[in-house]
Amino acid sequence: MGKTVLVIEDEPNIIEAISFILSRDGWSVATHSNGHDAVGVVLAAMPDLVILDVMLPGKTGYDILRELRGVDSTARLPVLMLTAKGQVKDREMAERAGASRFMTKPFSNAEVLDAVRELVTG
Repeated sequence: MGKTVLVIEDEPNIIEAISFILSRDGWSVATHSNGHDAVGVVLAAMPDLVILDVMLPGKTGYDILRELRGVDSTARLPVLMLTAKGQVKDREMAERAGASRFMTKPFSNAEVLDAVRELVTG
């Protein structure tokens, strides 16, 4: 059985790129594109990993992650945060919110694949 990844991202080209990279590697990929109901989508899907954009319509990735960390079933869920902002304060905010890993855009295909593999399989 393959592992599942939920990509919460609002940029279609990034969704397509990540989905392609991971699907080709055998991952089952689901996508969601807004922050409004992202927590509910994660709780319903219970993926093995979430790739979460920081800037989303409706709610920030930081807020979504803080909510996920407050729920027992997702408190330890691996979350890879993506952002176009790569400043130290952005990394610190991601760490405080509970991100498992932080990656800035643009990223390489290999970077994403390595991060996902490491976060899920250790």
